[in-house]
Amino acid sequence: MHSRPALAAEREPTLTVLFNAWARIRTSQLWMVAVALFLRVGWIVAAHTYKFEHIEDNFGFGWEMGRIGAAIASGHGFSNPFVAPTGATAWEPPLYPYLTAGVSHIFGIYSPASAFVLLTINSIFSALTCIPIFLIARRIFSEKVAVGSAWTWALLPYAMFWCTRLVWETSLSALLLAVIFWLALTMEERDGIKPWLWFGLLWGIAVLNSTVLIAFLPASGLWAWYHRARRRKTSFAGVVLASVVFIACLAPWMVRNYQTFGKFIFIRDNFGAELRLGNGNGADGTWMQYLHPTQDLYAMRQYTAMGELAYVDMRKRQALDYIEADYGRFAVLCLRRFVYYWNGPPKVARIWWLAQLRNSVFLASSVLMFWGLGRALRRHKPGAGLLFWLILLYPAIYYVVFPGQRYRHPIEPEITILGIYLLTEAGGNNRATDEPAPLRD
Repeated sequence: MHSRPALAAEREPTLTVLFNAWARIRTSQLWMVAVALFLRVGWIVAAHTYKFEHIEDNFGFGWEMGRIGAAIASGHGFSNPFVAPTGATAWEPPLYPYLTAGVSHIFGIYSPASAFVLLTINSIFSALTCIPIFLIARRIFSEKVAVGSAWTWALLPYAMFWCTRLVWETSLSALLLAVIFWLALTMEERDGIKPWLWFGLLWGIAVLNSTVLIAFLPASGLWAWYHRARRRKTSFAGVVLASVVFIACLAPWMVRNYQTFGKFIFIRDNFGAELRLGNGNGADGTWMQYLHPTQDLYAMRQYTAMGELAYVDMRKRQALDYIEADYGRFAVLCLRRFVYYWNGPPKVARIWWLAQLRNSVFLASSVLMFWGLGRALRRHKPGAGLLFWLILLYPAIYYVVFPGQRYRHPIEPEITILGIYLLTEAGGNNRATDEPAPLRD
């Protein structure tokens, strides 16, 4: 029989092996991505989120993007954003509808198989976001914050929600914005024109995926230029190259819009309609869904009869007339939209306390983010200023139009980093091991 000391001696190497294995796994970006993807796809399968209800002519399958994707896949081109056939459109940016169309062409329009593939692709985007989260957090704060932030993103149910339930561009936007943020953050240490080429290309893809992301473009470009200038590095040729690549990415779609509608349209044309859905009689700071063409039969008839551009222009004039009639009222609405953006819009639910609980958790993450951002700025963390500009610029359009919880998701990676920073680092003293990591290619 083995003695107790002998058994303890046998267990010690095993524990050492396990400890060493965990030490490698906890900092492994491959493991983070793999676990995140497994959980997301597992939830799609377990919860049957790929089984969309076949109501309103399958409008819930991606809404406008799903409808446009179905139109492309069925040979009608980039058209018909709503339930009825209404012709060519620029209501949405092109990238995700074409992705939807490609999947639908192979696996069937509005089929469960297409839904599963699209949600899985979204989950891949979401899982890959662990990598820029880790790199950004390690660069600005420390490896401890990087590990905590990336694993939080991988495991947090809320981070999994949008990619496993919505056929929409949200998860791809979060990934692209995080990668662009990382590139801008480290541009000062990169040489040659290749980083600038990637900068222009990524921004072109991002804007074709979600036009609102462009709000962060000037800040990211100026940040890269300024910090390179401090190191006596020239940027003029790189900025020109990035601009040319960016314009080259957008040009084919803008040419298409001009040929289709006879006027210049920057990517999409529905801002006026969105502005009216947040500003007009009955406005309370939330989305007036009942005015949307898919919900209002009269609005749908107007859209069909007038055409998209005329309808959007009419809605824009209505919204501007409402705003100009009382700027004070508009300012109050903007303030309410600011609160709803960070707190979550009011919800009507059968279980009222559950809706309040969800909004409380949403608000808590916002509070942690603002607190963490303030502390990072006070401590002059490198890159904290770029986080500040992202948080300031990206949501601004939603204070003017209307907020929604989904609209915060593209900056959720950075919100996660700031929250984890506050929870793990704010109470401790700065140590040598907590210094930001240098750039690693």
